[in-house]
Amino acid sequence: MRKIPKQKKLRWLWLVAGLAGVALVSATAGAILAMSFASTPLMQRELSPEQASVFSKGDRISKNNRLQLPELTRPVNILVLGLKVLTSDVQEPPEHLKKLRYHALVNSFDGLTDTMLLLRFNPEAKKLVALSIPRDTRTEIPGYGVAKINEANANGGPALSARATSELLGGVGVDRYVSINVQGVQALVDALGGVTVYVPKDMKYKDESQHLYVNLKAGKQHLNGDQALQLLRFRYDEYGDIGRIQRQQLVMRALIEQALSPATLARLPQILSTIQTHIDTNLSVEELVALVGFAARTNRSQMQMLMVPGNFSQPNEYNGVSYWLPSPQRIQTLMAQHFNFGTDSTAPLANAARIVIQDSTRQLNAAPAVSKKLEQAGYGNVSITKPSREPLQVTRIVAQQGDFAGAEAVRRSLGFGEVRIESTGELDSDVTIQIGQDWTRIQSRSSQQ
Repeated sequence: MRKIPKQKKLRWLWLVAGLAGVALVSATAGAILAMSFASTPLMQRELSPEQASVFSKGDRISKNNRLQLPELTRPVNILVLGLKVLTSDVQEPPEHLKKLRYHALVNSFDGLTDTMLLLRFNPEAKKLVALSIPRDTRTEIPGYGVAKINEANANGGPALSARATSELLGGVGVDRYVSINVQGVQALVDALGGVTVYVPKDMKYKDESQHLYVNLKAGKQHLNGDQALQLLRFRYDEYGDIGRIQRQQLVMRALIEQALSPATLARLPQILSTIQTHIDTNLSVEELVALVGFAARTNRSQMQMLMVPGNFSQPNEYNGVSYWLPSPQRIQTLMAQHFNFGTDSTAPLANAARIVIQDSTRQLNAAPAVSKKLEQAGYGNVSITKPSREPLQVTRIVAQQGDFAGAEAVRRSLGFGEVRIESTGELDSDVTIQIGQDWTRIQSRSSQQ
């Protein structure tokens, strides 16, 4: 299999925002689809019986109630695969692309994955979990040996990707898959009317060989589909692949919140057309509608975004090949806490939690004051890092490793802020505190007493 040079990889790394937006648009759309298509899978390629058996264990995941929308019958794990396929990646590109003098995007579901996520829809706990899997994760791919997990799709499609994901995560089952290519992401964002996000810094880059042009300014702004891809395909980032995952989660949350707007209903025809054109999945429409209904009813605080825990490899550790090295023990803890799989054998962090403070208020005394308060509460591993670029109204207490109990204990010690289970904080922290304007208001009231 031909390797794509590292400098040519466009790791746009964000596909599930579009899927999440579709899933949250409207139960009305689901009803229309359910009546029209019954239980036919929305597949654009065939799986062999052996491949299909990786996903189908004989248990239904939804039920269709008469005069009511389908509902989930049990917790479900969905593997989401995002792909960027260029004319240079395929042996026989489409005729209309052959004469182009650059590497154009191909509407395909083959090749290396740029994004992998495992979504867990849990109707019992009324919780939705999105676990990001870095594309450079070093793991065992059944039948192919140790490699980067993004090679699984190129070697064996979604079935092999599911087997490799299960191997990485200790044997957890994968019920269904969804594949989407980069054209689909752009189309879905446009279908939803764009997305309002905070661009963390000025981004400018061009690659003539692929007609990739990135030109974004820092600050809060409304991005269309092309601009959203620029944000997610920008190649120069302090954390590389992991930085893209963090941006992915920020955009995902923004799009989920936006997709709940009644204005989204007007775009339903375009959204449904986009699903049929750019997505390959073994979900039936009935199952998709059941996911729609569940996601639409899920409280936003119960939508949690995690990342496979691990560390970067050292520059010369694997003959110059860059990997994300997963941590088996921390994976075991994460799967037990958020996927109800296996046993959590780790002791609670309590006051030993690694806490990192970021200030967004631009007040010199904010971070030191918060640090002092935590130290008085008994926390001994507290540090201050560079300020957050995005100005926040409400302090975010980010459970970087997914430890909600530890983050909630920190919030109680502070007396303000909101807990978020996502991986947008400092990589080496257990809890990242991003100070918002609510701290300023609390300090002002205290000084007046």
